[in-house]
Amino acid sequence: MFGINTPELLLILLLAVLVIGPTRLPGYVDKLKNLIREVRKMASGARETIKEEAGVDIDDIDWKKLDPRQYDPRRIIREALIDDEELESLKSLKTAPGAAIASMMGKDSKEEKAAQPAADLPTAPVIERLAEGQLAPFDIEAT
Repeated sequence: MFGINTPELLLILLLAVLVIGPTRLPGYVDKLKNLIREVRKMASGARETIKEEAGVDIDDIDWKKLDPRQYDPRRIIREALIDDEELESLKSLKTAPGAAIASMMGKDSKEEKAAQPAADLPTAPVIERLAEGQLAPFDIEAT
């Protein structure tokens, strides 16, 4: 709460008791209690106002869907460009990569995979490395 840990809160309460004094302390506790009640009433009133004006209950909103961290432009474009069947295969790729790849390739059984020649399987692209001390190409117009 406000970056205050328990020992600091106890120290503040002790200082408040010493400064305010035991005679005026009950009055200030009642004022604090009333302030907390008023803040809660204002918060619930704001919730009701939003519900009335927007027509949406705040509790019914799926806040995870509106999280901006979930928007990956690559994923959005990929999902817009591929078919629904391929999309389902890619979604199942997270849980069962072999099954998703096999269903995308049209191969479902292990025997068919074993019978497939290695030349038909996709290979990883070859990455050309620069020689030690060689400078990377630089395009002056691109910067």
